[in-house]
Amino acid sequence: MPDSSLPLAQTSSPKIAIIGGGLTGLFTATLLERAFSQMNNQQINHQQINVKALIPEITIFEKSRSVGRLATRYRTDSHTNKNWQWAFGAQFFTAKSTSFQQFIEPWIQTGLLQPWCAQVVSLTPIDANNQTADIQAREQWSRVQARYISTPKMTSWGRALADELQYTTITFKTRVVALAEYNQTLANKVSKKTSQKTELFNEDGNSLGSFDWVICTAPNAQAVELMANSGFSELAKITEPQMQACYSLMLGWDDKQPLPESLKYQEMVWDVAYVQDSILDRIFIEQQKPAHDELLPSITIHARNDWSEQHVDADMDTIKAQLLAAAKQALGWNADSTPSQIDCHRWRYAATVKASNTDSNNTDANKEAVGILVDNEQQWIVSGDWCGQGNIESCYQMATQTVARIYAHSLISAG
Repeated sequence: MPDSSLPLAQTSSPKIAIIGGGLTGLFTATLLERAFSQMNNQQINHQQINVKALIPEITIFEKSRSVGRLATRYRTDSHTNKNWQWAFGAQFFTAKSTSFQQFIEPWIQTGLLQPWCAQVVSLTPIDANNQTADIQAREQWSRVQARYISTPKMTSWGRALADELQYTTITFKTRVVALAEYNQTLANKVSKKTSQKTELFNEDGNSLGSFDWVICTAPNAQAVELMANSGFSELAKITEPQMQACYSLMLGWDDKQPLPESLKYQEMVWDVAYVQDSILDRIFIEQQKPAHDELLPSITIHARNDWSEQHVDADMDTIKAQLLAAAKQALGWNADSTPSQIDCHRWRYAATVKASNTDSNNTDANKEAVGILVDNEQQWIVSGDWCGQGNIESCYQMATQTVARIYAHSLISAG
């Protein structure tokens, strides 16, 4: 953090709006609270006892009913009272940097986050030449480069992050309209910028308040809509990362129902399968994850991103039928072992296409991640995992960049 010995007596507590209650938004709010708390502690250490503490007023505006975007869906069987459960968004995350490892350590200590040492296989589905799927050992995930999951559900961590916030208000079911939406229609009532503040509005035209900083953590296609015609200085860069869709298929089996042959494959007990020669990408066995053994048999299957993107606007019943047919080829069920639970979900913005996946002859192949996009004059920041590598650790990295920028500005303003 920057040197906090600068005088802060004249600085008022910043009002900060975060658009989007996904992990990037939650990480940003968490790190903002910590940064300003550290600033206040350093004031005391410098014997500036009479200086009013800087307590940021943070508001997260989330359009849905929940936070975190680590999605979990579950159903309860009326006969057994047991649940089927599917992590139909991100299945796991890695922590490669030291700072992110330190950040997640408290939740590892409580057991909310746990390493998943999965047995991973390659699976080639049934075809005209093979009556059973070909399953070959691939690797076993280890604690050395761990993959982490949230327990008992993938949504649990997001809710824990939200519950631990002290100076942040989360407003659910609130859709923020484009920042330029009211430039002309409400010109006589309100200006977009007043005393270096930005006033936000919801879909009904009601004011959500005025803020010193506005941080947009939405997927880039939605960020473009929010910033369109607003004068955001980095607008063109928002569209540089390409995002692809993903369909998730969720399957479940009753307690006494026989499982497909490939799932009870005794010679090789597996947890994750990379699917070959299929529209499917990966298969995850939910009840074999840590702290998930009370579940009924539950399988989550992710379709390939390129196939999902090509069919992103297709009829969902058609998509479900195609994915189900591909899953039957992969898992090989019969009339007795047909899944009793079937569901499908479309993620329109699921994966960021990484530069390493581009053609080596393409001049964009070595392009670095864009990082956060900042308009210093209007004090707007566009952030999100898509600004990095499109994974959960990128959410944290973009949050740290955002907080460093706002923290440094607070010190400069105080000088």
